[in-house]
Amino acid sequence: MEPVVKPRRRGTAKKILLVAAVCVLAATGGVFAVAPGFARGGLESEASSAVRSAPGVASPVVAPVKVDVTPANAAKQVNPAMPVSLKVGNGRIESVTLTSTAGEVVHGTFAGDGSSWTATDPLKFNTEYSYTYVVTDGAGRDTSTTNSFSTVSSTHEADAAIYPLDGMKVGVGQPLQVIFSEPVVNRDAVEKAIKITSSAGQAGAFHWFSDTMVRYRPEAFWAANSTVTMDMQLFGVDLGNGQIANFNKKVTVNFGDKRVAIADAAAHTFTLSVNDQVVKTLPVSMGDQRFPSARGYAVLMEKNRYDHFRAASIGLKPGDPAYYGEVDVEYAIRLTLSGAYIHQALESAYPFIGNTNVSHGCIGFAPDGAAWVFDNMTTGDVVQIINTEGDYAAVDDGYGDWNIPWAEYNN
Repeated sequence: MEPVVKPRRRGTAKKILLVAAVCVLAATGGVFAVAPGFARGGLESEASSAVRSAPGVASPVVAPVKVDVTPANAAKQVNPAMPVSLKVGNGRIESVTLTSTAGEVVHGTFAGDGSSWTATDPLKFNTEYSYTYVVTDGAGRDTSTTNSFSTVSSTHEADAAIYPLDGMKVGVGQPLQVIFSEPVVNRDAVEKAIKITSSAGQAGAFHWFSDTMVRYRPEAFWAANSTVTMDMQLFGVDLGNGQIANFNKKVTVNFGDKRVAIADAAAHTFTLSVNDQVVKTLPVSMGDQRFPSARGYAVLMEKNRYDHFRAASIGLKPGDPAYYGEVDVEYAIRLTLSGAYIHQALESAYPFIGNTNVSHGCIGFAPDGAAWVFDNMTTGDVVQIINTEGDYAAVDDGYGDWNIPWAEYNN
C-alpha cells in the first residue's frame, strides 16, 4: 500500500531556519548582525554589539586613541622649563623621539603601562625641536605622528650676575646681590625661586633697589664664621614682559670674623674691633667741610694695592682750589661707587693726620696705618662713620643696606 504523505504547512522551513539560528547563537554566546527581516525579538542590533561584521568577517569595536601632547604642535616661544610630555588614553605609547634641529637628542622616561612619556633632559633657549611618537590602539594598530615647536628666543632670555661668587670668603656686612640683565616684574616669583639658608640659622629679607637689582641680608650682621648657601632655581622663571630666566645656580658664601671699624670724624680716629673686641686705633684725616665724609655704615667693596685717582671723577676742574689733577695712591679700599675710599694719604696731608680733616671725603692714613688696615680688613667688612657733617650716601652707592631700617628693608 502506498504511504500517506501529509501536506506541508507553508512557512515551516523558515521557522526551522530561524530556530536553528537562535540555537547557534545560544550555543556560541555570540551576537552577529543579520540581514534585514531577521533582526527581531531578542536579537541585539549592530550598534549595541561588541563586534561588528563585514560579509564573512568579525572585527572588534575599538575606541579611538586619545592623545594629549605638551607643548602643542607648532607652538612658539615655548618656555624651556615647560615639561615636554605625551599622554594617551585607549592605547599605548610605543616610541618617542625628541630632537633639536641640530640633532641633539632629548631623553625621556615612559610610565610602566606605556600611557605617558616625559622628557628628562632640559630644553635650550632659541631652539627648534621636532618629536615623533608612535601609539598603538586596542586592536594593535600603530599610528606615527610628527610635531614640532620652538623655544623662547634670545631676545626674551634673561641672565644675572651674582655676588659674592661661589666659595668666596667675605666680611659679615656683605649682602647677597643678584643683578638681572632684564627688568623684573614678577618679583615674588623670583624670591620664591631663591632659597637661602644660613649655618647659624639666620633669617633675612630681600630688598629691591631697582627693577634689576635685589639684595638679601639678615636683620643684624651675618654671624661670624658662618656659611650661607643661596640656591637659585630660576631656570624658566617668568620675570614678566615675556622675559624668562635662563639659569639655575647654587652659591656658597663663607663669612669670616666680625670686623667692624668706627671712623670718628671729630676725634680723627679709626678704631677696629674684631668679634666685638677692640684691636687697633689709628689716627686719620677725613673729609673737610666742603667734602665731608658720608655718615653711616659702609661695606668694603674692593681692595687695590695701587690705584689711580682723578679729580675729574668727582666733578673737579682745573682752577678749583680743591683740584688735584691725577694722583697715584696706595692701599686703596673702596667704600662707595662714587669714589669714597680708605687709602694712604698723599704726602702733603701727613701733617694733618690725627688732627684736621683735609680729604675729599676719603679716610686717609699714614703709610704704616694704611698698610695695617689693608692687611687686616677685607671685602665685606664694615666701617661706621660718625661725627661727620656729611649726609648718608645713597643706599645703592655701594652697599648701603645697613643704613636702611630693618622695618623698611623687610618690606
